[in-house]
Amino acid sequence: MKVIGLISGTSVDGIDAALVDLTGSDFDLKVEFIAGATYPYPEDLRAQILTVAGGGMLSMTQWAALDDAIALQFAQAAQNLQHHHNTSAALIGSHGQTVFHRPPQHPQAATPLGYTLQLGRGDVISYYTRLPTVSNFRAADIAATGQGAPLVSRIDAYLLSHPHQKRCIQNLGGIGNVTYLPPREQTRWEEQIIGWDTGPGNILIDLAVQQLTQGQKTYDADGTWAAQGTPCLELVQQWLQQDFFQQPPPKSTGRELFGRDYLQQCWQEAQTYSLSDADWLATLTELTAASIAHSYQNFLPAVPDTVLICGGGSRNSYLKQRLQAHLAPTPLLTTDELDLNSDYKEAIAFAILAYWRYVAQCPGNLPSVTGASQALPLGDIHPVY
Repeated sequence: MKVIGLISGTSVDGIDAALVDLTGSDFDLKVEFIAGATYPYPEDLRAQILTVAGGGMLSMTQWAALDDAIALQFAQAAQNLQHHHNTSAALIGSHGQTVFHRPPQHPQAATPLGYTLQLGRGDVISYYTRLPTVSNFRAADIAATGQGAPLVSRIDAYLLSHPHQKRCIQNLGGIGNVTYLPPREQTRWEEQIIGWDTGPGNILIDLAVQQLTQGQKTYDADGTWAAQGTPCLELVQQWLQQDFFQQPPPKSTGRELFGRDYLQQCWQEAQTYSLSDADWLATLTELTAASIAHSYQNFLPAVPDTVLICGGGSRNSYLKQRLQAHLAPTPLLTTDELDLNSDYKEAIAFAILAYWRYVAQCPGNLPSVTGASQALPLGDIHPVY
């Protein structure tokens, strides 16, 4: 079955669309990557999304219009991908656009339940593409007292685990997340898989670049700007004392914590160090690398034999260099080197989750990762009528 996976992540760069051919059943699955493309949002729509994700207020009329606009962009992305590659899919898995994510709180908190919201309604995508669509993947895990993230860990387990090696799969999107995969030869190995959000991936770097260039640039291409600077290690060590980095997994986060307000706080704390613009970006890049290493050192059950990276940050040479320095002597590779496209891995994952929900009708989450009370099928199905 040909399936399209769609996602726009925390960076709100645009919609990643991946077309894959899936064969097999349940977890005995073969994945052939056919094509991928990223479709940028119109600038005014991207600005609206960033405003809302940053806590901006909307009327219900404005909210509905935003939800509609995002859904139409997702539907168009699916249509364009099929048109450009002269093929037809049979199913869509759409993650949508996260605009709010609140992990479950302590049971004694005033609002102990978690909540997550992804805009871009699946029923609209289904109607305009004339393809059954699965969406709203995170809600069931959240309802079962899980974090709703990371959701790619089960896919990581079945596509990237090794019979004898311990592996970490590190996504470097706007927010970073990791899946730890024990060797498959271990008894009940799936129950020993763990994962969590490690903290900022590209989000703080991207926000800083946008501020430094008055919006002329949205990211530090290949890390070339940061590579010209020197990171302030005192600041990084100070920032690593932040509560989220000390919190044991399962845990998840987003712009609600690591957004503009957090960046502004970091900027204020940096003023006593007289950093150049390049030093500032190097320091934020160092925070991403150091927070990942800190997470591994404190929460992994064992040192991995290999770390496989994916996501937009895997194209940032300076970030990769700093992460490798922190993780040495563990080798750092990209998932491309295991024939899993690192640019579109998240989109591929939601194509697979849709297949598992619509065709195989099997669980998509890993309770050992998200903290959910049980394994559950994920996503709402929107058929074509």
